Amino acid sequence: MAKTTDTSKAGQRPGENGFKYRPQFGLVIACKDELEQQKIYARLTKQGLRLKVVCV
Repeated sequence: MAKTTDTSKAGQRPGENGFKYRPQFGLVIACKDELEQQKIYARLTKQGLRLKVVCV
């Protein structure tokens, strides 16, 4: 039997756990291969952009 865990605390409603929501916006750039991804990453980071690399 699977064990379930109740993450809520007594007297606390969902969403009242202290988490501060901060909206974020992003772009997805489809690259033809890893080499193109590396080149685009290097070019955009040189321009001062903060990037996250994702491979799917």
